[in-house]
Amino acid sequence: MKIAIIIGSIRQGRQSQKIAVYLQDRLQANGLDIDLIDLAETPLPMLEERVGKHPQLPQVAQELSNRLHRADAVIMVTPEYHGSFSGVLKNALDYFYSEFSRKVIGIVTVSAGKFGGINAATQLQQVILSLGAFVLPAKLLVPEVYGAFSATHELTSEHTLRSAQKFMDDFRWFASAIQEKKQQTTVNI
Repeated sequence: MKIAIIIGSIRQGRQSQKIAVYLQDRLQANGLDIDLIDLAETPLPMLEERVGKHPQLPQVAQELSNRLHRADAVIMVTPEYHGSFSGVLKNALDYFYSEFSRKVIGIVTVSAGKFGGINAATQLQQVILSLGAFVLPAKLLVPEVYGAFSATHELTSEHTLRSAQKFMDDFRWFASAIQEKKQQTTVNI
């Protein structure tokens, strides 16, 4: 199974990439093919028109579209900014639709506070449903992110370690179930 992990932050001093890399490492260790999409390294211009409708689609958008189409499921990682998910992630999502259709999407949020980005997760869930995707019911919320990792970016928060393991277990199960059903549907057509 191929999983795309999107890092939805480009700010200097950002923290969300730490949990994204942690998930990448653990999921790869379990035999999954991971494509880490860092929007700081793959900057999209402000949306003028989405893929399929843009008269001169930026090359970076086409490349990202191809990567997302190859993914069987997606994990979106975002900080909570002003009670919502990041603007750079929203801009990226607005470029695409079919790339997410009928795929499982897991939500991971981080925040400096004790609630782990719950507002961002809730709002992102609504956008994902609008994309025709299936939202994993369990979300991975990383509270107090500045203290959750060591100086070498090792996850040290016991609470987050347990939550991350449950999230990955649930994500793999749900993504596998949807992938299996899609394969059955294709065979039966």
